[in-house]
Amino acid sequence: MSETTATTVPAWHAAGDWFDTCRCDVPCPCSFAQRPTYGECDGVLAWHIREGNYGEVVLDGLNVLMLGSFVGNVWAEHSDTYAAVFLDERADEAQRQALGMIFGGQAGSWPAEMVAMMNAEMRGMDFAPVHIEVDEDLGGWRATIPGRVEAAAVALTGPTTPEGARVQSTNLPGCETGPGQVATWGRATADRADAFGFHWSREGQSSKHITFDWTGPDGAV
Repeated sequence: MSETTATTVPAWHAAGDWFDTCRCDVPCPCSFAQRPTYGECDGVLAWHIREGNYGEVVLDGLNVLMLGSFVGNVWAEHSDTYAAVFLDERADEAQRQALGMIFGGQAGSWPAEMVAMMNAEMRGMDFAPVHIEVDEDLGGWRATIPGRVEAAAVALTGPTTPEGARVQSTNLPGCETGPGQVATWGRATADRADAFGFHWSREGQSSKHITFDWTGPDGAV
């Protein structure tokens, strides 16, 4: 990190819930640092900040959503990577700047690593009514931007899953929110997008909820 960045970015922290809905079969191979099921993938990525601050700017309760697509293994050789980002319209000007710095990668920590690795061509950014809900028992999660994005999933279960138990992974080789987080697997009940050139509508494919806990600007997770 440059000396300029280190001196202009305040100490910050953000922790909360992340989930996606994507084209892959369950479980999504990307989380295991493998090529996606069909060689390419697109989907919805949603972040809910349960608690956070950027210096003196409080970020509690704010949401961010991204649409993305790529070809190949996102953790290795990949191409044709595109993204568009929606920031929570409830954020005031200081919060908007903070969200832009963190999720744009300029504030360091894990988001900076992801932005550099994906090297996506940005199709656009907007402030929108991003609504995200995550069940406290992780039975399901959902995100909506009216008329543009809908993503929802229920926790994965099966014949030998104990009632109320969650199918979870630790130490994922390709954890989208950084090392040390816990993933809960689900199946999408809705996965629709119609914005910034992204268009799809499907259900029944992979979804996962993963916690995130980032501290910056020194790159710690």
